[in-house]
Amino acid sequence: MENRRTFLKAAAATAAVSRSVLGANDRVQLGLIGCGTRGTMDSGFLLRHKDCVFVAACDVAKSRLDAAIPRLSQQGGGGKVDAYGDYRRILERKDIDAVLVTTPDHWHSPITVEACAAGKDVYVEKPISNTIPAAQKMVQAARQYNRVVQMGVQQRQGEAFKEAAKLVQDGLLGKVTHVELVYEGGYARTAEPDQDPPADLDWEMFQGPAPRHPYRPSRQRSWRAYYDYGGGLVTDWGVHLADVANWYMKNDLGAPLLTSAAAQYVAVQDPRHEQVPDATMIVWQYENYVMSFTNSVIPNPDFPFHGTYFFGPRGMLMVNRSGYIIRPAARRMGPPPNAMAGRGGVPGAAPGGAPSGAPAGAQAGGRGRGMPPQEPPIEARVRPFAENYRDDPDTIAHARNFLDCVKSRQLPVGDIDIGFHSSLPCLLGLLAIQQGRTIAWDGKAAKAV
Repeated sequence: MENRRTFLKAAAATAAVSRSVLGANDRVQLGLIGCGTRGTMDSGFLLRHKDCVFVAACDVAKSRLDAAIPRLSQQGGGGKVDAYGDYRRILERKDIDAVLVTTPDHWHSPITVEACAAGKDVYVEKPISNTIPAAQKMVQAARQYNRVVQMGVQQRQGEAFKEAAKLVQDGLLGKVTHVELVYEGGYARTAEPDQDPPADLDWEMFQGPAPRHPYRPSRQRSWRAYYDYGGGLVTDWGVHLADVANWYMKNDLGAPLLTSAAAQYVAVQDPRHEQVPDATMIVWQYENYVMSFTNSVIPNPDFPFHGTYFFGPRGMLMVNRSGYIIRPAARRMGPPPNAMAGRGGVPGAAPGGAPSGAPAGAQAGGRGRGMPPQEPPIEARVRPFAENYRDDPDTIAHARNFLDCVKSRQLPVGDIDIGFHSSLPCLLGLLAIQQGRTIAWDGKAAKAV
């Protein structure tokens, strides 16, 4: 603890003389903390922009770090990239303006807090953290040290997402009563025996602020499944889906009043209950609507039906990274009306009726229960899914927004406050699972009760 206090004091002094104000044409110098799959991808998205460069990288696995250094150098124009096994060496450097934090979730908070204290701006992956108190410290640090902290909720940059947001907010569905978050699968697996860690892995540093456990391959490779390091599918994809819900419902800084959950180990056996169960359902009560999460999905070969669903008296809209689909409200009798495909919808899908407010320029469609005479339906358009995410325009734009805000000192699109409130329902859901009870959120005290 004494070493940590000494570091924070030194970091605060460094903040006073760090490169905190950049001109529009200055190159943002970055440090990468976490060189795994997401770190590789996010650093590549940032390096699509020529006004930034990575000058240092850190990882607890030496082989992974060794592989990252030449890649970062080549993508950044061939400059020197220093390698570290301890992230604090990056935070000590006065020439580094910002850090990209793509570690397991339990490290997000301490690294972000210390980076802010050291005068660095931060792009941190979602979820904000794996516990609510740790997440709150990140928000406090960003405000205390006046840092730009962007969370990886890049779907806010997507044209399809923006288009669908306007439709919902303009009343296409009527007053939304239900929001459903749907994503299939999970990360839990039947635990294997404890064993010695690989020679190139600093297992002690990997665990960091988490409780101590013997090494087990899944604890490192499938860390998202474990409460100590992540939050399973609930916080991994759940945060993306909840972020869209908050955005569309104009509730970016809102919190659920009540959170309930039912979860069970079914195909996976975990006697110690260290992992998020493989069958999960969560329900939230907000002030003006209810929201739920499930990790079961009806398979559909034509359109990936995981996503965020909005239900109102006039119909349903579902949005994900492939686009969106709208269906008018079902009639009491007879076959269901045809679907309408929005931006990114199924090519060749049969158009159905759209409520008033749909974009003009298409053919008239059918009519659902309680629907007025139909306006032209939304035309079918395609936004191809970015292969392997490596050419994802939304994340490239999110990186651009972060770099612009580092220079302008404006709040980014995925500001840390937005990231906190998109993560909060998912973190409350984990508490409801672990404690087996309904959790209330005391907004005034900012704590679960």
